[in-house]
Amino acid sequence: MIVPLVGIGTDVHAFAEGRECWIAGLHWPGVTGLAGHSDADVVAHAACNALLSAAGLGDLGSNFGTDRPEWSGASGVALLTESARRVREAGFEIGNVAVQLIGVKPRLGTRRDEARRVLSEAVGAPVNVAGATTDGLGMTGRAEGLVGLATALIYPVTLDQ
Repeated sequence: MIVPLVGIGTDVHAFAEGRECWIAGLHWPGVTGLAGHSDADVVAHAACNALLSAAGLGDLGSNFGTDRPEWSGASGVALLTESARRVREAGFEIGNVAVQLIGVKPRLGTRRDEARRVLSEAVGAPVNVAGATTDGLGMTGRAEGLVGLATALIYPVTLDQ
């Protein structure tokens, strides 16, 4: 019997003037970007954390942290592609990933299909993306930043499949 494993991932970044906005693997012209070591794509980063967590491979910081200058400025899609590769290298297949973007802007619904396509291609498995607001509450409600929450389902590869 193959037992699936589930990982949960979170990522949070504050808005930062003068930075391009990259969310869900997409560039959002006219939207203030987020502060971070890489492109601060909270959707892609949360998905990375969920995948790495499910496989017991640590988290975004332990794999691509600020002590790793080669990942400085990296795109969320590049980090997600590499995370998926590491999960497979560790002996797992990826079932799917689901990510929730929490914040006031950008409005994900207008580009949801495009985001799904880009992120699914990076992972090599289905990635679903949804958006939510906090009705004016907290840092996301005050438009100070964004949060990404993700779950990932993986399963070990066995020789008798």
